[in-house]
This record gives sequence, structure tokens and C-alpha cells, in this order.
Amino acid sequence: MFGWWRRRRAAPPIPDPLWRQVLSAYPFLAARSTDERTQLRDLAAQFLQAKEFHGAQGLLITDELAVAVAAQAVLPVLHLGLRWYDDFVGIVVHPDQVVARRSAQDEAGVVHEWEEVLAGEAMERGPVMLSWRDVQDAGASADQGYNVVIHEFIHKIDMRDGAPDGCPPLPAQRRRQWRAVFDGEYGRFREKVVIAERFGGEPPWLDPYGAENPGEFFAVAGEAYFVNRTRFGQEFPALLALFDRFFLGRP
Repeated sequence: MFGWWRRRRAAPPIPDPLWRQVLSAYPFLAARSTDERTQLRDLAAQFLQAKEFHGAQGLLITDELAVAVAAQAVLPVLHLGLRWYDDFVGIVVHPDQVVARRSAQDEAGVVHEWEEVLAGEAMERGPVMLSWRDVQDAGASADQGYNVVIHEFIHKIDMRDGAPDGCPPLPAQRRRQWRAVFDGEYGRFREKVVIAERFGGEPPWLDPYGAENPGEFFAVAGEAYFVNRTRFGQEFPALLALFDRFFLGRP
């Protein structure tokens, strides 16, 4: 059955049984309004026709896998449109998390090397890598605001105008407004993470990885916004309003 979406020039609809299976596996998708679910299903079908999936380490790309990724990937652009993802084609899916070797040269010219465990990675104008195990667990991990697919695709949105800096491409005035709110929230979150890690303070609900830099904070906050809006709004009311304006087009 794999490849059903490539049989016609126009994107064919996702079959009912397959769509019901995805909604059952990811309650944060099923909880959307009827109109949003219809739009999500149509957009996911268009996404599947436009992108190419590749299985790594012998992983078979099944219809279930492809639709599960597509439905979550298009959630951030549900009201923005697929043009936000037109700078890449490939999606590489590994069975599980992978270990990547990193290296960087410091100001003194010393090269540092280390290993990093990845559940996903987004390349600027390049492919997206995902761990299938983390994708499958997204229904259960929504309580913690965690979603690897949405995380990486928000990075892709952030990268539309260059390296991820925590701000999507916006006109100058809106960018200044975004930074005024976002940077303040990032600073407060980073301080909370430092207090928790160094002084035994209360750990934050949001993934502490968001304190790494503004780009990661945007992705971490963004995934929580889409999969657990209620808790996110309680923790970050200012960001909720900011994200609503961008992702939903609200004034």
C-alpha cells in the first residue's frame, strides 16, 4: 500500500482507516476542531506528495509512519501554508535516537570533540532527521509538552531567514515586538533552569534543553504550545498570545 499518495498528480485524500489510526495515536490532533482536522488531513496529504521519506538503518517507511509524521509536521503551518516548508524535500527516519559526533574550534584555536544523542535534527535548507521511537511516543509525551516532529519543523520555520535565532521571518516592526516579548521569556526561563540545576530549585515544566539558546527555546516552547496548549498557557501566557498571533494569525 505504501506510496498511495503518489499515484495521482493531485494529492489523494488520506484513507479513512489510516487517518482514524493517527488521530487515535495522537490525542492532541484528535482534540482539534472538526474544521481544523479536515484542514490538517488535507494539508498532510499535500505534504506527503511533496516530500520524500527515507528509512535509515533498515527502517521500512510504512503508510502509518509517513502519515504520523506528516500530520504532526503540518500542525505548525496549518494557518500559514506549506510554502514555509518549500526549501527542502527529504525526511530521514531512524528507528531510534542516534549518536552524532560534533566538533568545534574555540577562540584559542583548540578543537573540541564530543558526542550528542539526537532524537531529531533539522538542517538549514536541508533534510529533517527524526527518531521513529520518539515520533511514536508523541501521544504519551504531550503531557510534558514534548514532540520531536513539531520541534524540528519549528526549527525549519525559524531557519527560513538563516540560522535559527528564536524568531521567524517577520517584518521589522513585528520582529521588534516579537523580540521584546520572546527574549524576556527566554531570559526568565533560562534563569529558572540555572536555579534548578545549580541550586536545587523547582525544575521547570518545559524541557530544560530550551535554555541552550533562543533557537532551541523557540522550538521547545513551540512543541509545547501545539501539544499541550492549556499547560503552556498557564506557564507562558505572554508567549501564548505571541504564538497565537503568528501561528494562528490573530491580532
